[in-house]
Formats: sequence, C-alpha cells, structure tokens
Amino acid sequence: MFILKRQDVEISSIQHPKRDQQVPILDYQGQTFRLISVFKASQEEEAKTLWRELTDNHGKACVLLEEPDRYSVWGKVRAEHVTSDTSDYSRIKILLQACILLLQSVQIDIEELLGSRQANLFEKDMSEVCRQKQFPQLSSTDAVKHILRINPLQALQLPVWQELHVITFLQELHRLGKAYFGNTNFANPVVDRLQEMSEGDRAFFVTWLGQSSISKLWH
Repeated sequence: MFILKRQDVEISSIQHPKRDQQVPILDYQGQTFRLISVFKASQEEEAKTLWRELTDNHGKACVLLEEPDRYSVWGKVRAEHVTSDTSDYSRIKILLQACILLLQSVQIDIEELLGSRQANLFEKDMSEVCRQKQFPQLSSTDAVKHILRINPLQALQLPVWQELHVITFLQELHRLGKAYFGNTNFANPVVDRLQEMSEGDRAFFVTWLGQSSISKLWH
C-alpha cells in the first residue's frame, strides 16, 4: 500500500488491555496501523517481501516504514479495534509458538529413535512441504533450519501467519511424522510436547486444537 519515511507518520503507543505492555501504533493521514514485524536495515528485501505478501496475496492494507536503522511493516486497523486486533495477533502468536515446539519435538524424537540421517531427511522433507505450501516467511530451507533451532517463546520475530496456515502446517507435520514413525503415537498427548509454554498459553492452544478441524490428529 505505502512505503513511507519516518517524517511522514506519527508513532505512539497504547496500553494493551490484557498484558502489561505498550502496543506501538502508527498514524498516517487519519489512518491507524499496528506493528506487525521489524527488520534490520540490512533486511530491506525481507521487509519488502513480507509487505508484498500481505498486500498482494492477503489483501491487507499495509505500511512499509523505512528508517535509517531499520524497516518495519504495519497493518491497518480501525482505531476502535486496535486493542482487539492486537489480542488476535497475540492469539496467532501462541498458536505459532506451539507449532514450532511441536515441529522441534518431532525432529528430536526422530533423531533419538531413528538416527541423525533420518532427522536430516525429515528436515529436508519439511522444507519441501513449506516450499510447496508457500508458508509466509518459511518457504526456504534456511528459514526451516532457523525455526528448528530457535526458542519460539523468546524469539523477537516469528513468521506472520493466519490461522489457516497453522492448521495446514499441523496437518503436514502430522502426515510426515506418521510416515517416519509408521504410526500416530507421536501425536499424543500433545500437551507433553508443550511443557515449555506457560500454563495459560498451553491451555489456550489445547482448547483451540480441540475445537479445530484437526482435533483428531493431535490430541
């Protein structure tokens, strides 16, 4: 939608309704935007790729803010919906954190039970799945390698996904896991694989999962 400079906009913050944190808000010509993702100055192409992904493929009204030391992507919201929209963003973030923990857990089990060669093959297969499904910010081998090695609960930047991406990812992870282990025992109980999450976030994910279309795969 827009590529803007810092002098073109006003940036402020509001108190998150449920968390002890401030939410960055950008104002441009009477329109309100919330922060989606931040990139280093050297990551201009990554920032533009995300911006185009959201605007061209998902129909989002977005701002790409260009500053001397960084780039940032902001998504348009109605001013009265800022807090609820931010809550929705936090909700998706919890789902994505759980996805990454499940992915890492499955790979660890494959390596321990089947050996490092099979674990490497699983990583390649998962990379190919992500490429074919065109998961935002996860469609390259390097991106998959990265999330297999990060702590998603502490990472400053995670892929920007919609709920549909989460569901598709968990479907494909289950399919691959079944192919490697020869059964679906690895998928339950899912709560055992999410012990690093806070009790509240873990309970939220398990409840969401139980109400989703893939509840029979992961339980």
